Amino acid sequence: MLQKRLSVLAALAVFGLAACSHIPANPPIAESAGPSEAPRLILISIDGFRADYLKTGITPNLQALADGGARAAMRPSFPSLTFPNHYTLVTGLRPDHHGIVNNTMRDPQKPDVTFKLSNREAVADEFWWDDAKPLWVTAQAQGVKVATLFWPGSEAVNHGTRPAYWLPYDEAMPASDRVKQVLDWIDLPAADRPGAITLYYSTVDHQGHDFGPGSPEVDAALRDVDASIGQLVDGLKARGLYGKVNIIVVADHGMAKHRPERFIRLADLLPADSYDLVTGGQVAGLKAKPGHETEVDKALIATKHDYMQCWHKAKIPARFHYGHHRRVPEITCLAAVGGYIVSQSKDNWMPKPNGGSHGYDPAAPEMQALFIANGPAIRPGVKLPAFDNVDVYSLEAKLLGIRGEPNDGSLRALKPALY
Repeated sequence: MLQKRLSVLAALAVFGLAACSHIPANPPIAESAGPSEAPRLILISIDGFRADYLKTGITPNLQALADGGARAAMRPSFPSLTFPNHYTLVTGLRPDHHGIVNNTMRDPQKPDVTFKLSNREAVADEFWWDDAKPLWVTAQAQGVKVATLFWPGSEAVNHGTRPAYWLPYDEAMPASDRVKQVLDWIDLPAADRPGAITLYYSTVDHQGHDFGPGSPEVDAALRDVDASIGQLVDGLKARGLYGKVNIIVVADHGMAKHRPERFIRLADLLPADSYDLVTGGQVAGLKAKPGHETEVDKALIATKHDYMQCWHKAKIPARFHYGHHRRVPEITCLAAVGGYIVSQSKDNWMPKPNGGSHGYDPAAPEMQALFIANGPAIRPGVKLPAFDNVDVYSLEAKLLGIRGEPNDGSLRALKPALY
């Protein structure tokens, strides 16, 4: 009991929350955990795992899960960025509907705050997330406890609740410790054990940004994550639970090599005082300042660019399903694959020329993400056609035996994988 209290207090001190129902990192181990007491679902995200990375032959544990279950290349939602797509994967809603429209965004209802990954206060603020009910809110309302290890959105109260077990994001937490935490949750007494668990890895994405897909550094990250998946499988086998637990492995997006000839400097197109920039990068969002509307429209929308397209939010192509939410900026610009919209002065920072990016058109092959499903409900040896990631939520609800929330996907594309 003392260990539980100390773990909770330590986590609260790190994250700066005074009153949360945070669960300890090292819960007591149950005396027994029979196969009938297995969690119903383990949902794993490997950030930035491009679909064709599975073909490299350096991820044997993931390959074994794929061979014994179902696999597919999965199209992300627009924009193909981390936070929007992680929230799509647990809501079944496109970013334009669930409200996490970018990794960086503003809201007219909170004009003095910019939501971004580094703003820990905003990331933990329910305001940004409560346009949708994520899986853990719906599951727990129907009696299924959920444990989340670093899933975007899980650090915030949502519709008055949190996951039964959760931890503040800790980038430095080793992969082996992450798996140990999952297994510790599985080892909880039956009355406390979660029915669904999420697990998140970030290193493949980080190395992809720094060194680009196909680099030795990305390959090393793939091997490391695969070894961690093997650790999880071994832990399940040791408990007699492998083959008794449904496992879904996904990525939020793929990764494309930078092409410096496609980099675009806004400073070359417009005076800095003519627009208000929300975010740059692979997909940029901005608004013309009063009196500069014609100037900005002429430079960005009326002028054809070789490696960038820009639209007013009402004119974004329908296939992107984007542009209606109040947080979508007035103008959205999308770089060509491998390009980058540089927001700083042309004498300032530039992306790493040998690195990589995502955020591009979800239809681009480089943006396709990993999907694997394995477990007692999944047929072995199934290779599915590519599908949209909004469909994964319906599969999660099916495997958990819960009624999902209204969403933008369906189970249709995944039915061939189910018994």
